[in-house]
Amino acid sequence: MNARGCTLHIWPGGGTQWHSVGASSGCSSLQSTRSRQWTLEDFDIGRPLGKGKFGNVYLAREKQSKFILALKVLFQAQLEKAGVEHQLRREVEIQSHLQHPNILGLYGYFHDATRVYQLLEYVPLGTVYRELQKLSKFDEQGTATCITEFANALPYCHSKRVIHRDIKPENLFQNLLLGSTGELKIADFGWSVHTPSSWRTSLCGTLDYLPPEMIEGWVHDEKVDLWSLGVLCYEFLVGNPCFEAHTHQETYKRISWVEYTFPDFVTEGAQDFISRLLKYNPSQRRTLSEVLEHPWIITNSTKPSPCQKSQTAAKKSS
Repeated sequence: MNARGCTLHIWPGGGTQWHSVGASSGCSSLQSTRSRQWTLEDFDIGRPLGKGKFGNVYLAREKQSKFILALKVLFQAQLEKAGVEHQLRREVEIQSHLQHPNILGLYGYFHDATRVYQLLEYVPLGTVYRELQKLSKFDEQGTATCITEFANALPYCHSKRVIHRDIKPENLFQNLLLGSTGELKIADFGWSVHTPSSWRTSLCGTLDYLPPEMIEGWVHDEKVDLWSLGVLCYEFLVGNPCFEAHTHQETYKRISWVEYTFPDFVTEGAQDFISRLLKYNPSQRRTLSEVLEHPWIITNSTKPSPCQKSQTAAKKSS
């Protein structure tokens, strides 16, 4: 029951529920400690990591295993008021089936009468957006490396018939642990879809990153993520999205006409890479395999592409 005495049908069943999802190796010690349902009392709650429209995220530690994680707390009354219960259920359903080094891990969730709790992988450095705000823009090496990691994760998502549809710096997390070369983590699958039919028509996501086919109401498929990848690369290099304008209407117009310009400091290689993704016709956008083999990516990225990895392995075996 929610605060107004109405049943909120976010999760099946009543009372406090625990659901384990995704057999991630990182949470094996966490899952092995459980022989009953979770409650909030099973966790030591630390400092806040972030605040959102529907709740907050806290650093937390499971008391028995000492496992460190991020605990996302969402208020059911606020979810119901905004009419986004289905969006949360979809996010959990989709993310629970995705296990990839560049996708933020969802270990499970539980809920009580007023709140929903998600157990998420803890990423020490927070969002890429925060780092972008601090530096104003990234250099070519940092940008190409981030794009490589993101482009490595997207084929996996698409192979599971998942379209993200809300790619932006706020939904990318940095994971630079001591002794690690770092990883980019994709998060926030609230606007994602698991689409067996491969075609969607709904308008969602962040305006600056939406492709022409979505704002014009045409059917769309996984190629919307390719467009967003181009906008993301532009924002990393320049510091703001390429179609940003003073009004929503002007942004819509610029996207529909694919109107954008490059500052002088953006190199020809980067311009060529971005322009091959920002095509009005989705079929003309470069594939993810072509993205990873673009000369600008190969020259600047510190992360090898799958093709480069296979070539290196072949050399070692010969």
